[in-house]
Amino acid sequence: MRKKIDIDEVTLSKLKLLAAFENNNVKGLVEEAVSRFVAEKEKQIFYDLNQEEKEDLGLLLLMQQADSSDFVSREAVMDILDEE
Repeated sequence: MRKKIDIDEVTLSKLKLLAAFENNNVKGLVEEAVSRFVAEKEKQIFYDLNQEEKEDLGLLLLMQQADSSDFVSREAVMDILDEE
């Protein structure tokens, strides 16, 4: 996806200098910076969750990995629940 952003001249000059030192271009440098920022924010959001919210997120991730073509009858589920 291509997006245009406005960057002031001072910041752009600094980005060009950093890109030269990193042997990269400005676009690559900005993409890397944004990716790191997003990853850090994701980690921070996860660490700020309470235990119940972490369990809910874990359950959601497990449910997304489940095979949706598998079918279990209502009776089988009720039997399992009755065992406990």
